[in-house]
Amino acid sequence: MAFECGFETVGNATIILHDGAPLLASDPWITGPAYFGSWGLAHEIPAEQLESVKKCKYLWVSHGHPDHLSGDSMAQLKDKIVLMPDHRGSRIYHDLVGQGFTVQVLRDREWFELSPRIRVLSIADYNQDGVLICDVNGRLVLNLNDAGDRGWGGFVKNLARRYNRSFLLSLCGFGDADMMNFWGEDGRMLPLPEKTPLGHTLWQRAQFWGATAAIPFSAMHRFQRLDSAWANRQSASLQDYADGFDTSSRDLLPAYVRYDCITDEVTPLNPAATNKPLHEPKEFGDDWSEPLAPEEKARLRTYFLSFEALKRNIDFLRFVVGGDETIVELRPGNFERGLTFEVPRGSLLSAVQWEIFDDLLIGNFMKVTLHGEWGPHGLYPDFTPWVAKYGDNGRAKTMSELREYHRSYFRRAPAEYLKHKFDIGFLMPLKEQTASLLRSRLGANSVFFRGAKKAYWTMRTRF
Repeated sequence: MAFECGFETVGNATIILHDGAPLLASDPWITGPAYFGSWGLAHEIPAEQLESVKKCKYLWVSHGHPDHLSGDSMAQLKDKIVLMPDHRGSRIYHDLVGQGFTVQVLRDREWFELSPRIRVLSIADYNQDGVLICDVNGRLVLNLNDAGDRGWGGFVKNLARRYNRSFLLSLCGFGDADMMNFWGEDGRMLPLPEKTPLGHTLWQRAQFWGATAAIPFSAMHRFQRLDSAWANRQSASLQDYADGFDTSSRDLLPAYVRYDCITDEVTPLNPAATNKPLHEPKEFGDDWSEPLAPEEKARLRTYFLSFEALKRNIDFLRFVVGGDETIVELRPGNFERGLTFEVPRGSLLSAVQWEIFDDLLIGNFMKVTLHGEWGPHGLYPDFTPWVAKYGDNGRAKTMSELREYHRSYFRRAPAEYLKHKFDIGFLMPLKEQTASLLRSRLGANSVFFRGAKKAYWTMRTRF
């Protein structure tokens, strides 16, 4: 049923804006898998909304993760104008233009008029995330998708105060949208994120941002590979979003909803859940028994040695592929703090070739063992930002490139950037003082690698 002006939410992180006709769709993952086949959509996209996405004049893409920038989906939408945040490095822009798309970069914090009743503004941040703020006939939609405040929060909160009706769309879950497959040197899996009441978390976020309503968003996937299906135990059900949500002060709307921005009528869409059989890893080119060839090991080393910042805090990276191991030595002579990645050859080589290592982490079929002392935040801040965010996507790998990378975001909003960095510097020591299970289980003395040093120094001369 068509409606005149408003929005709909479908898929994983897709909002469709309407003004007389479908106008814009955000992060259109409408078909195909993500993360080397590990993720599939949790619910079907109804035929009417699928057709609306295909009729939109504009798309907006927040960032480069495949549940937001889906190659299979974009191949069906090549006639659209793609809007995107102003990411440093411009990787997505260049990739899409190279594929024949019409792409327009939105300047930070500047309204862009889509129609007489709809305008949008976009903000990029140094984590290579982006947010889309939508004014739809005087209602404000805060599409924060996966992004957390990295210097733009004050601006967004001040904007929300000007609207009587506002909606928060934000990633909220039990950790399954990030890396969870962590192991200790004792061979046991580390504890998964605690399942606190999800509705209360979503309500707190809506209160923080000043939104009058919240919509579950950006976590609507299921793990569909046999080697990652274990992670579905951390996936939220739609019912979980009501747990602890205080509806006396704010509204909780369905995850899949149509909202009429003229009448303020709410219509649940109620799409069917996807309950397809799980897939073998080989369907996506992954054979766990295949080892790396010598030239592939060399390529792996070259890739990781290009990230200069890794050498400041990590001694080594160890890859176990098809029962064979490859070690990337980051700091010669040290063998205390590092990571072991147990991963199939096919997806590893693809991640290196296409510079998308974050896709392996989030897919959660790769097993990561922590050696030495790591803090409570997993691979943050010493690995993931340098490789996946600033390096692969931001095109900043050397220390000089990294300095200029962060200067560029500072120049966009100096006061807010400095305040954000100050807040992080003030809060981090307090967080580090908390009793972290990761820290307590992984001591500074690496038992496994102390015993393996001699064997390593012999083995490393082979290749």
